[in-house]
Formats: sequence, C-alpha cells, structure tokens
Amino acid sequence: MQRKEIAVKVVNRSQNELPAYSTPGSAGMDLRASLSEPVTLAPMQRALIPTGLFIALPDGYECQIRPRSGLALKHGVTVLNSPGTIDADYRGEVCVILVNLSDTTFVVNNGERICQMVVARHERVEWQVVPALDDTERGAGGFGHTGVG
Repeated sequence: MQRKEIAVKVVNRSQNELPAYSTPGSAGMDLRASLSEPVTLAPMQRALIPTGLFIALPDGYECQIRPRSGLALKHGVTVLNSPGTIDADYRGEVCVILVNLSDTTFVVNNGERICQMVVARHERVEWQVVPALDDTERGAGGFGHTGVG
C-alpha cells in the first residue's frame, strides 16, 4: 500500500537527528530531549522537556505527542497530557510534559527518546443545534454500561 507523504517544514535547534520512522509500518516517530544538562524527575514529579524542534504543519493536520511504551513500562515515565496536541498554526518549540509515575528517580538525558509524534489529518466541526438526537441501540449508556470485562 502506498502511503501519502506530506511536506512539513522543520527547524532543528537541537544536536539530535530529526525524528524518523523506525519501521515501514510505524505510525509514530520518536522525539528526543534537547537538553544542556540532564533533568532529574523524582517520583511523581513532572517537567517540561524541550526537543529543539519547531514545525509548521499544513492546514488540516495536527501532531499528537504520545508516550513511548518502553519508557512507561520499564521506568513509569509517561506524557502527562497524553496525547498532547500541536496545532497547524503553532510555531513555538515542541516541548513535552513528562511525569515520573514510578517510585524511583528517573534522569532524562540529552538525546534520549522521550515520546512519539504522530502526524494526522483532522476535520473541523460545524455545530448543528437540534432539539433532540436520533435514538440508537446504545442510547445514553456510558462508562461500563456493557458489563464487566
């Protein structure tokens, strides 16, 4: 299957390589920390970690910042506002809010892979105010309505 590629302008002020897909089937690219000195995260501490990247997404696209599964599983470190969203009109540095949910200190070093970036197309909503919604089989069933398991 041929995938569509989009051009995204990037300024790289880090000393790290640009994000890249690890495998042909990868949806996300690893982002790396751009630090002048290591950042220590104590248990339950969070910090804003810079990447040194500035991007200009095409209109109609967003960038989602997601946790890396290995970092979460092995160290209990994750992206706090997951997924974080970078809008097409944002021009500041891409930074990542990391949180240490483990019971041990974690050190973030320059060049360390800290999260994944997924670029995706999105739609915009035009609200249509109506007096009532159509009925469905589910109806208003919410959290846990389908049972245990």
